[in-house]
Amino acid sequence: MTGDQKNLTTAAGIPVGDNQNSVTAGARGPVLMQDFHLIEKMAHFNRERIPERVVHAKGAGAYGTFTVTKDITQYSKANVFSKVGQQTPLLIRFSTVGGEKGSADTARDPRGFAVKFYTDQGNWDLVGNNTPVFFIRDPLKFGDFIHTQKREPQSNLKPSWMMWDFWGLSPEALHQVTTLFSDRGTPDGFRHMHGFSSHTFSLINAQNERVWVKFHMLTEQGIKNLTSAEATRLAGENPDYATADLFNAIERGDFPKWRMSIQVMTQAEAETFYVNPFDLTKVWPHKAHPLIEVGVLELNRNPQNYFAEIEQAAFAPANVVPGISFSPDKMLQARILSYPDAHRYRLGVNYEALPVNHPHAPVNNYHRDGASRFDGNNGPAVNYEPNSMGGPVEQAEYLEPPFPVTGDGARYNHRDGNDDYTQPGDLFRLMDAGARARLVENVVGGMTGVPKRIQLRMLVHFYRADPAYGSGIAAGLGLAVSEFQALTKLSLADLIRATAE
Repeated sequence: MTGDQKNLTTAAGIPVGDNQNSVTAGARGPVLMQDFHLIEKMAHFNRERIPERVVHAKGAGAYGTFTVTKDITQYSKANVFSKVGQQTPLLIRFSTVGGEKGSADTARDPRGFAVKFYTDQGNWDLVGNNTPVFFIRDPLKFGDFIHTQKREPQSNLKPSWMMWDFWGLSPEALHQVTTLFSDRGTPDGFRHMHGFSSHTFSLINAQNERVWVKFHMLTEQGIKNLTSAEATRLAGENPDYATADLFNAIERGDFPKWRMSIQVMTQAEAETFYVNPFDLTKVWPHKAHPLIEVGVLELNRNPQNYFAEIEQAAFAPANVVPGISFSPDKMLQARILSYPDAHRYRLGVNYEALPVNHPHAPVNNYHRDGASRFDGNNGPAVNYEPNSMGGPVEQAEYLEPPFPVTGDGARYNHRDGNDDYTQPGDLFRLMDAGARARLVENVVGGMTGVPKRIQLRMLVHFYRADPAYGSGIAAGLGLAVSEFQALTKLSLADLIRATAE
């Protein structure tokens, strides 16, 4: 550390008492709108870059269909699932996360997997990744995390020590870090990777009963990954490798497919489940909650104009249809606000009226004016409700059942009482010897040159997940286990203090 310590404040100069935890109703959420610090951070973050997306800037996409193959109407009344054989048109956009628009498709990075279903009840946007977990569980830390993947303010370079510094101070990231540096961190194109909702959502049936759900989209092309060396070579030879692979496969009629399944958890089960089912850093074990097949997604038509149909495509977790809804997942709750806010900034307030985003269902609302209003602006119709002029009215049958929330509105430390090591350790132990060796090699390559105090901090986390995991990385870095073993006994706060200098 250098210089005098400054106190963190909001843009209005108000001191910030807690920059780690959002204000929630009880320890499991949801987030409260009164958390002005969270809203300021998210709103400012969404306006940092123009005109490309702040995250997921580099991407490719195509059109296709979703076909229902199994009946899940016991869980959801959504028309998109109403009968076996039913088809719904869709658009999928794949992307890398951290890089700019001209970056390489083969970077070691999570991949976005965003699906827009054009249902007859409006657009349903399932906005996920190719990994079932993420680096953080509290949205207050999202902008901070992404800044570690971007350019350092002074040099405008991307020093690797920034992300390792953040991850070492945020042990909840370990599960996703293990996934990212495994073979699946560099998928062989977009066709050979899975997609996940990652977040917990909910389904509501015709009896207005709610269950919690996670969506899985498993590639029918089979998982294929690039080695670190192959990914690096392709980044130089063909940085648009995945984009070309997807486009060319569809052009030659080799239509990629993914089988959608769900995991289901009842509200009663969620209350006693041994991990927080709304924690984005955790998975639901398949043994306890097996996959239930729903349908097949197929891509079979390339866009005719990339800018109009892919660059202007806007996906938002806020877009759910009757029978599909939200959960107390803190990250999801924030994304419900953050994504549409980013679209309004990047594309304008009328972005949903762009052809690629316009629903195939009728649109009837009281929105008027704003930039890029290119239709009739609803002519002479009044723009207030209620009215006696025959305007659109609410329909009570689409009201959702409530889900209970308890607890006082406060900033709860999301790291207290959380086991952030078992699931990453389980993932490590699930890999065969070759996959473990490649994981260790990839992490060592990523941490080489990082300041030793940050290396030691990270080694504690790897070792806590599995001693072989930490020991292997230490050996690759030329460090002895004895140099950090005593640190493994410390609390997170003490570990941070011990590795501060």
